[in-house]
Amino acid sequence: MTIENVVDELTHQLATVGILDSRVDAELLVCHVLQLSRGELAAQMVLDRTMSTAEVASVRECGERRAAREPLQHITGHAYFRALDLAVGPGVFVPRPETELLAGMVIDHVRTLADPEPLVVDLGTGSGVIALSVATEVPHSRVVAVEKSEDAHAWTARNVATIAPDNTTLVLGDMGDALPEYNGRVSVVVSNPPYIPDDAVPRDPEVRLFDPQLALYGGPDGLDVVRILETTAARLLRAGGLLALEHGEFHGPEIAALLRAHGWRAVATHKDLLGRDRYTTAVR
Repeated sequence: MTIENVVDELTHQLATVGILDSRVDAELLVCHVLQLSRGELAAQMVLDRTMSTAEVASVRECGERRAAREPLQHITGHAYFRALDLAVGPGVFVPRPETELLAGMVIDHVRTLADPEPLVVDLGTGSGVIALSVATEVPHSRVVAVEKSEDAHAWTARNVATIAPDNTTLVLGDMGDALPEYNGRVSVVVSNPPYIPDDAVPRDPEVRLFDPQLALYGGPDGLDVVRILETTAARLLRAGGLLALEHGEFHGPEIAALLRAHGWRAVATHKDLLGRDRYTTAVR
C-alpha cells in the first residue's frame, strides 16, 4: 500500500468513531511509525512511496488504539508545547494548547524583572510544561517544579533530564507544604491545578478515561486545590511577587473574589483565544 492509501484508510477509521481532525491524527500516526516529519510525509506521498507489510501493521495497531480514544500523545509518546517536545504517557496529564497562553504570560513577565536571577515556582507541574518553558526561554531564571504524583513525577524527571538546563529543580511533594526554604523569596508562582468539579465528568473519553484523576478533579466546586495554592503562594512570594493560575471558564469571578478577600492586589482574569476566562493573575 502507498502511504497515501494508508493515511486515507486510517482517516476514515478515525472519522467513523467521531475523532475530530481525523486526517491530522492519521498523518501523525503514520509519521510516528515511519519516523518522519509531516513535511517529509507529504513529500513521500507525492512520490507515491509504498509501505512494508510490517509498517502497515504497525500503523493499523496504532489506529486501533486511537480509535479506542487513547490519546494520540500516549501512542506517540510525545506532546508539543511551545518550543518543547515532551515525553508523556499514562499517569501524566497531557498538556493543552490553552496553557501555552499562561506560560507565555509568565515568560514575558519574568523577562521584565530586574532581579538577575528571578525565582519561579511551578506548583503541580505535571509533565513540566510551564516550568521547562520558563527555564529554557528565560535562561537566567531559576525554576523549581513541584509534583505530588509519583507517576507524573517520573515523566517530569525524564523531561527535566532531557530538556532542562542547570537552572531547574524538580521536587516530589505536595504543594500545601512545599518549599518552606523559599518562603518570601519567590518572584512568580504559577500553576495549572486540577479544577474540574467532582461531579462534572468530562465528555471527551481521552480526558475521562486516560488523564489521571489527580490532575483533573478539584473537589465539589473545583476550587479545593486552588485554595491550597493561594495559601502556599502567599507564603512563598516576596512582596510584589506574581501569582498566575489556570482555571475553568466559569471560575474567574470566584477565584478573583477569593484572592481579593485574602489581600491580593491587581487581580485580573484573562481570556483564552476563544474568549473564555482561562487564567487569573494577582500581585502579593
